[in-house]
Amino acid sequence: MVASFSRLIVILVAFLSRDVSSFSTIRSGSDTILKLSSTQQHQRLLSSSPRSSRVLLSAQSSVNDDDQDQIKAASTSNNTRRSMLQQAVISTSAILSSTLLATGGGTSTSSTIANAAMGTLPEFEDTNAIFQGVTIDVADKAQYEETIQFFTNSFDGMTVLRERGGDGGGIVRDTWLGFGPETLSIPPSFELPVSSFSQYGGHASIHLRYDPKAASLLYKRSSGEYNNEPAPGDSIAYLQMGVPQYRISQMVKYGGNVIDAYGWVNVVSPAGLPIRSIVGIRPDPIMFLAINCADVKQSEEFYNKLGFIRQDFPFARPNSGQGQFEPPQPNKSVYLAPSPNSMGVLLLQNKNKKKAVVPNPVLRSINVVYNAPGGDNGGAPVNVDPTIMDPSSIPVAFVPQEYLEEEIKLTAKVSS
Repeated sequence: MVASFSRLIVILVAFLSRDVSSFSTIRSGSDTILKLSSTQQHQRLLSSSPRSSRVLLSAQSSVNDDDQDQIKAASTSNNTRRSMLQQAVISTSAILSSTLLATGGGTSTSSTIANAAMGTLPEFEDTNAIFQGVTIDVADKAQYEETIQFFTNSFDGMTVLRERGGDGGGIVRDTWLGFGPETLSIPPSFELPVSSFSQYGGHASIHLRYDPKAASLLYKRSSGEYNNEPAPGDSIAYLQMGVPQYRISQMVKYGGNVIDAYGWVNVVSPAGLPIRSIVGIRPDPIMFLAINCADVKQSEEFYNKLGFIRQDFPFARPNSGQGQFEPPQPNKSVYLAPSPNSMGVLLLQNKNKKKAVVPNPVLRSINVVYNAPGGDNGGAPVNVDPTIMDPSSIPVAFVPQEYLEEEIKLTAKVSS
C-alpha cells in the first residue's frame, strides 16, 4: 500500500515539474500567427523543500521572416497554478504518508484533503473571494455575435463555456467565454498526469450580455471596411491575456480595432473593451484588468477593503517583462488580487491627473465571487447586479460561490 502510494506521488510530481512548451512566431499567408510550438524536451527541477520547488520553462521566440530572428530565454515561476498545485501535492503526500505509516498501511481515506475557502481547489485555500471575470454589455445583436467570433477565433483556446437566452421576445442573451471550467472544484474529467490545465477548474470568464431592449449602442464602430474607433471612455486601459497563439487577421475580420501589434497586440474588441494579448503560458490566460485611476492610492484602499492585496506582478513569459515580447510592470502601478492564483487588477495612474477618468460604458461589472457565511444565502434571492463602484467608476458585482456553481450547471453549453 505504502509503496503504491509512493509511486503515485512520484508520477504526480513528475507531471507538475515538467517543461511545457516553447514559443515561436510564424507567418501563414497574409495572416500573422503568434503561437507556442510543441514541447521539445522535459526537464524536472524539484528540491527537498516545497517552498523552493520550481518549474523551469524554456522559451523561444522566432519570426519566420527574412531576418529569421530568434530569441531564447529561461526563467522560473513560483506563483502559478502549476507551482501551487505542486506544493499542495507534496504537502498532501507527506500528510498521507505519515497517516499510512502510523496505521501500518492498513487503512485508506477518501475524504478531501484540501480545506479550501473557495470550493475545493488548493489554489484558493488562502482566500474566501476571487476576482472571477468581467461582464460586458452589448446593445446590438450583430455586434454581440461578432464579439463572440472575435474572441473564439482570435485567441487560441478561448471557447464558449456557457449560454443562456435565445432569439425573439426581447429576452436577454448571455454568453460566457473563457479558457477552461469556471467551477471552483476539480472537474471529474480532469486526470493527472493526462489532462491539460484547460480542463482544470477555477478559470476566469468574460460574460457578454446582450439586451435587445437597450435604447442605444454603447460602442459604435467606425464606418468602412476596417474599424478604427477607439474604446468609449478611458477607465479601462485593457484586459490582459497571455495566450499560446493569437491571430491578428481574425481580430480585424470580426470588427476589432488593432491599435498596435509590435511584440504584443493592443486591440479594441467589437464590443468596445480594450484587450492586450501576449504570446505566453498562463494556467489561466485571462490575467488581469488594467484600470486608469484618478488616484491610485485611493483605488488601492478601496480594493483592500474587498480583500484585494498586493501580489507579485504576473507575467506570461519566463523572462518576466525583460524581452521585446512582453512589457514590464508599468512604473508606479499597483497590482492587486485576492489570491496569487486568481485574476487581479492593475491600478495605473491616469496620465492627465487634472482630467477626470471617463467610464467605459460597455463594462457592466467586474465580478467578485465569494464564499457566503454558512455556504449559502439561506434561500434569499441573489442579486448579481453591480452594487458599488470603485473611485474610477468601475462597477463591482458580488456573486455567491454556491450561486455560481448552480449557474454553471444550468447554463453549461451542450456539446454538439
